[in-house]
Amino acid sequence: MRKDNELNELIDVEDPAWPLLLQELSGTDVPVEVVPGDPAAGRAALLQLQVSARSNLGGIVLNCGGLLVDGGWLRIFGSPSGGGLPGLAEVNAMPSAFDPAWRPGAGLVVAHDVLGGVFALNGGDPREAGRPGAPGEILYFAPDALRWEALGAGHSAWLSWIFGGGLQEFYAGMRWDGWHGEVSVLDGRQGLSFYPPLWSAEARQDLSATSRRPVPMAELLGLSRDSCLRFDGTDPGFLGVV
Repeated sequence: MRKDNELNELIDVEDPAWPLLLQELSGTDVPVEVVPGDPAAGRAALLQLQVSARSNLGGIVLNCGGLLVDGGWLRIFGSPSGGGLPGLAEVNAMPSAFDPAWRPGAGLVVAHDVLGGVFALNGGDPREAGRPGAPGEILYFAPDALRWEALGAGHSAWLSWIFGGGLQEFYAGMRWDGWHGEVSVLDGRQGLSFYPPLWSAEARQDLSATSRRPVPMAELLGLSRDSCLRFDGTDPGFLGVV
């Protein structure tokens, strides 16, 4: 019974974030698609995360299946009703039933992009995990640099930055003529594999000259991890399960 009471405490808050988030979405010029959610999965994920609906993280997980930004270039995870887009619970390998001992470890993966980039919410001890930034700060695993980078913002500020058009500058030099057409045909479990790879001198010199093909996101993340280990022996750690 206590578990149900705790869930109600997380959901029944006076100032839920979701209505304000929808209001922010209605005022942005950035293309954002709200994916339909699974209410039961949303409640289960909220309980496991132990965050309230007062937070934007809780609001997204509870009320939608995720957010597709810029035609799916960026996938912000929620609790989807179908299998086209993975949910936050799946991506972070949450237990199927509530486990009070579960923790997201080094950080909670909150979004992937089509390049194989990973956005994660820093855990409680980044230094011990070998990651930059402060606890609760959003990090980005950059597939062109093969390292984690601290973005200097928490989850809510990060979302506002995205809805304010921040991705355009963030991905400057990483988008090519016709990128939207290539991205729009992908499903939520695919990314784009580049040859030569994004971290190569050839790709840095002329990204549009690379060849690109759709691959499972799991393959893309695995290639990034293998490249990190091969070049300097550094393991980037958990990048999400897709």
